[in-house]
Amino acid sequence: MIKVGLGYDLHRLVAGRKLILGGVTFDFEKGEDGHSDGDVLLHAITDSILGASGLGDIGSYFPPEDMKWKDADSAELLRTVMKDVRAEGWKIENIDCVIKLEKPKFLPKRQEVIESIAAILEVDCSQVFVKAKTGEKLPPVGTSEAVEAECVCLLSR
Repeated sequence: MIKVGLGYDLHRLVAGRKLILGGVTFDFEKGEDGHSDGDVLLHAITDSILGASGLGDIGSYFPPEDMKWKDADSAELLRTVMKDVRAEGWKIENIDCVIKLEKPKFLPKRQEVIESIAAILEVDCSQVFVKAKTGEKLPPVGTSEAVEAECVCLLSR
């Protein structure tokens, strides 16, 4: 059996927070405003995997009103989800992601992000791809007010 999952996330960019994408910190004057560390890319991946497996969504797994998830490491959240997904007999075939970000440039860190995601998921780098798009100067992404991520995953069992 194979199943496809779609994940999406959007966070406002604010001063005083780190910009973390796929578990990698980017040098930028703004970061994601979120209950956890705000890593939109890992959140979209988590939702895509949960959706494909039928196990829920990131909000039901890690409710934002629960203070134990405040400033949580999104990589650890994804590892927790993957443990449950694997326990149900699912394995990742591949994930394909789009990060929507005006600044900073994503391409110089793409391979590092792919390697980080693959390590978190315990899959080969060939099973992960991430590409970036700008907002073409249109709000909110193009004016550096927000960052978005989308992910599609394919699971099998």
